Amino acid sequence: MATKDSERAKPIRMILSDVDGVLTDGSIILDNQGIESKVFYVRDGLAIKLWQKAGFTFGLLTARNSQIVKLRALELGIEIVRQGFAEKLPVAREIFKVTKVEPEEVCYIGDDLQDLAVMYEVGLAVAVADAANEVRKAATWVTTAPGGRGAVRELIERLLKAKGRWEECLPIRPTKQ
Repeated sequence: MATKDSERAKPIRMILSDVDGVLTDGSIILDNQGIESKVFYVRDGLAIKLWQKAGFTFGLLTARNSQIVKLRALELGIEIVRQGFAEKLPVAREIFKVTKVEPEEVCYIGDDLQDLAVMYEVGLAVAVADAANEVRKAATWVTTAPGGRGAVRELIERLLKAKGRWEECLPIRPTKQ
């Protein structure tokens, strides 16, 4: 399996991620004033920073619009943020063109039906553990962690390990005894 992972991971330079159901558990909380809140998993955020520190690109592509997503992206240093696009494939293609990344160099992680078109277009399609059945079937990899509970961390760790880059991302490297 490690060899297959290495072959799949080798060309990947960019991860594009859905937000609701991937970086969150899919819940949308509205208070009495209609103010929305979301919960993000801190380990996913750290993994995104490690991915970027290793020289790779991370972007967000979501069907909904949310100020919270803008704030979280800013906090994590994510420059590619596209919100409000129910039809994601044309936007994904625009991202590929602007960033000069080929579709086969992209990993897309999603959880629901709107993600399928992009998943079929990219080099590595990933579904979170609790994704819709059709999305899990379309995926090359399915995480063991559900959306909003470490799925992105699991994906990034798997990619960096397959690329032989995980150890260099650790703040303290293990010493050999």
